[in-house]
Amino acid sequence: MALTFRWLLRLFLLLSVLALAGLALAYYLASRSLPDYGRDYQVKGAVGPIEIVRDSYSVPHIFAERDRDAYFGLGFAHAQDRLWQMTMLRRTAEGRLSEIFGPRTLEVDDFMRRLDLYNLARESFQYQDADTKVALQAYADGVNAWLATVRKEALGRGAPEFFLFSRKIRPWVPADSLVIMRLMALKLSGQVQAEVLRAQTSMLVGKNRLADILPDAPGPGGIALPEYGSLFNGLKKFAALPPAPKDPLDPVPDFGFAGASNAWAAAPSRTAGKSTLLANDPHLGFTAPSIWMLARLQLSTGDVIGATIPGMPLILSGRSKKLGWGITSSYLDDQDVYIEKLNPDTDHEYLTPDGYKAFKTRKTIIKIKGQAPVTRTLRWTENGPVIPGKRYDLASITPEGHVVSLAWTALDPVDRSMTSAIHLMQAQNVSQAIEAGRLYNSPSQNLTLIDKDSIAFQMIGKMPNRQARSQSRGRLPSPGWLAQNRWLGYLPYENNPRIINPIGGIIANTNNKTVDRPFPNHVSYVWGDTQRIERLQNLLGSRKVHTQASFIEAQLDEVSFSARALLPLIARDLWYPTDTPEPGSSKAMRQQALAMLAKWNGEMNEHMPEPLIYAAWMRALQQRLIRDELGPLSREFLTPDPVFLERVFRNVDGAKAWCDVIQSTPTETCDQIARASLDAALLELVRGYGPRIESWRWGDAHQAMQDHPILGKIPLLSWLVNIRQSTSGGDNTLMRGKTSATGSNPYANVKGAGYRGVYDFSDPDSSVYIISTGQSGNFLSRHYDDLAQIWRRGEYIPMSLDPKLARAAAVGISRLIPSYPGQPSK
Repeated sequence: MALTFRWLLRLFLLLSVLALAGLALAYYLASRSLPDYGRDYQVKGAVGPIEIVRDSYSVPHIFAERDRDAYFGLGFAHAQDRLWQMTMLRRTAEGRLSEIFGPRTLEVDDFMRRLDLYNLARESFQYQDADTKVALQAYADGVNAWLATVRKEALGRGAPEFFLFSRKIRPWVPADSLVIMRLMALKLSGQVQAEVLRAQTSMLVGKNRLADILPDAPGPGGIALPEYGSLFNGLKKFAALPPAPKDPLDPVPDFGFAGASNAWAAAPSRTAGKSTLLANDPHLGFTAPSIWMLARLQLSTGDVIGATIPGMPLILSGRSKKLGWGITSSYLDDQDVYIEKLNPDTDHEYLTPDGYKAFKTRKTIIKIKGQAPVTRTLRWTENGPVIPGKRYDLASITPEGHVVSLAWTALDPVDRSMTSAIHLMQAQNVSQAIEAGRLYNSPSQNLTLIDKDSIAFQMIGKMPNRQARSQSRGRLPSPGWLAQNRWLGYLPYENNPRIINPIGGIIANTNNKTVDRPFPNHVSYVWGDTQRIERLQNLLGSRKVHTQASFIEAQLDEVSFSARALLPLIARDLWYPTDTPEPGSSKAMRQQALAMLAKWNGEMNEHMPEPLIYAAWMRALQQRLIRDELGPLSREFLTPDPVFLERVFRNVDGAKAWCDVIQSTPTETCDQIARASLDAALLELVRGYGPRIESWRWGDAHQAMQDHPILGKIPLLSWLVNIRQSTSGGDNTLMRGKTSATGSNPYANVKGAGYRGVYDFSDPDSSVYIISTGQSGNFLSRHYDDLAQIWRRGEYIPMSLDPKLARAAAVGISRLIPSYPGQPSK
C-alpha cells in the first residue's frame, strides 16, 4: 500500500509539473502577442517616418508629416491592439464565421452572403474620392505591416485567440474597412424588426390596441394604416413558434436593441466660458474589448482626436482644434420589407409591375469547420435580396407562394459614406461639416456639431423617397409587385433635418423624435426614445449657463423620468393600505416596498433597492397586461414601455382594456393587476436576493456585462476575459444601462455608453473622454481593462492635442521607419 501511494504521489507530482510547464509555455507563447510600445519598427508601405506615442492610458498619438502616413500609423496601432476584433468584424461581414466556428454560425453566414455586403463594399471603393482611396490603402498597408512583423518575429500570432482558432489571416484591403461600415449599419438597424413585429401584432389585436402596445412617439403625426392581413389573401393568423436560440456572433439586433446614443451642445451664449460645449455618448452592446478605441491623428488639415472603431481609418466622434462632432442614431426608416409573389408555374420568377421576371441568382459556397462545404443559391429581386423565412421570423408573416425581399440604403453600391466621414475630419467649421454629410449614405446618423462660435444639428444618410400612395408607408411589409410601394430613389439632402444656431442656444438629441413632418418627409415612425429627452430638457433648461462640469453631470445622470412619471400613476390607489398585514406575509412585504417607493426620487443608483423593485415591478406588470392578448408574442415585449403603461393607466382610447384578463370570467381592474404584479415581482426578487428588502442592491443585478464574445463562455477563461461591473442607470436614464430583459438575470446591463466625450471649446485641451474597457484587446495586457474602473466611477481622461502632454508620461514611443527594396532590415 505504501509503495502504491508513493508511486501515485510521484505520478501526481509529475502530472502537476507537466501541467504547470504546459501553462507556462502557453502563457509565454500567448504573451509574445503583447506589442512592445517602446521600440522602433522597420516597415514597408510607409513613405516617411511615423511616430506613435502611447500616452499613460495607451492612447496612440500618431505623428507624421503626410496624411497617408498618419493613416498608416493608425492601421498599425489598431492591428497591434485589436487584431482579433478586426478580423472578427471582417469575417462577420464576409459571411465566413463558420470556417472557424463550425455549423453553429452557418445561418449567420448564409444571411450575410445574401446581403452581399462584402461585394458591395468592394464595388464602392471606385466611388470614393482620391484622398479617401489613399487613406484606405495607407490604413490597409499599416495593418499589413504589423501582420508582417508578427509573422517575421513570431509575435504570438498577433493575439492569444489565434492559438485557439485558425491562425490564417489574409492581408487587409480597402474593401475590409468599407464593409465594416456597412456591418455597423446592420448592427444599428431596427426597422425590419419593427415592421415584422407590427405585422405580427396587428394579426392578434385591433387598431386601438396596436396603437397601445406599439405606440407612436408622443405628439402629432399618427396615421391610419390598413390591417396587415388585408394586404394579402390567404394569410394565416399569426401563431408564434418557439424562438431559435440566437448566436452571440449574430450582428442583427433584437427588437428595441438597435443603436442608441445621447448628444447635446450649447452655444457661447449659454456657456460660462463664452464658447461652445458638446457632449456625446453613443450606446452599443457591451463587449470586451469595447468596440471603441481612442486615438489621435496628425493631419495636414489639423490634428483630430476621439473615438475610432478598429478596422476603419476614422475618428467617428471627436474634435480637432476648430471643430467638434458627436453622433447619435437617427432612426431613419431606411429599410422596407417587400412580400414578393412567386409565379405559380415556376418558383424561378416573381411578379413585378411589368409582369413576371426571373430572379437574379448566384451560387455561393460556405466552408464549415469539420464538415463538408455547403452551397447556397442567392436570389435578388428589383427591390433587393431575398431573405429566408427563418430570418427576422419572416415566415410568420409570409403568405404561401411568396418570398420576402429587403430594400435598404446600405445595399446601394454607390456609397460614399467613407469619403464623407474623411471630409468631416478635415472640416474647419460647422458649415464645412454639414456639407461633408452630403455624400453620406448609411448608417444614418445625427451629427451634433460645434466650432468656436456655432452649434448645429444635421441628420446624415440617404432618405428613401417613398410614394405618397404607398400602402404601408414603410410601417408594414408591403406587396413588392405594386409600383406605388416602391422607392423612387432618395430625397434631396436638404430634406434631412437641420438646425443651425437655434435661438435658445441648446441642441439635444437622445434618439427622440426630431421632426413632425408629413410622409414621406417624416424621417421615421419608430424612434429610440421618448423618456431620456424629458429629463435632459429639464437639466439643460434649468441652468442659464453651462460648463463642462454641468455637461458631465447630465451625462452621468441616474434619475429615471419614467419612474417619476409612472409610479404616482400606477400606485396611486395602492400607497395607503386600510389594514395591518401580518408580519412576514406577502402583503407586508408589498406594503414595505410601496413605502420605500413612495419616498424614492427615481434615482437608479446601484447602491439602492428601490430601482430593483421598480424595474422588476414594471417588467412583471407589462407581461401580466399583454400575455393573455399576445400569447407567445409577448416575449418580444419584455422591456417595459413607459408610453404603453401610461396609456393603459390613463385609459387613453380605452387602453385599460389590457387590464382585463380575457380568458377569465370576472373583469379585472388595473389596480388588481398592478397589485398582483408587484407581489409576483417581489417573490422573484426574494428568490434571487433574499428576504431582506433593505439589503437588495440594484447594482448586484444591473452589472455591466462586458464579455468577450468568444472566450467569455469558456469556463476559467471567462474569469480572465470578461469584465463585470456594478452600475447605476437603467433603460430610460441619461446614463443609460439597457437591461437584457431575458435569461437568468433580466436586469443585466448589456448596452450603454461604451464611449463618453465632452468637448469644451473655451479651453479645447481641457476636453475629456473615456471608453468602458481598455485600449488593448489582449486580455494579458494591463491595458485590457485599466479604463473600466475609471469609466464605472464616472470619471474621464484628458483629451488633449498637446504633444508634450502625450509624451510626458508615455508608456512607450514607437517609430515606424520606412523600409525600401534592397535596404537591410534592422
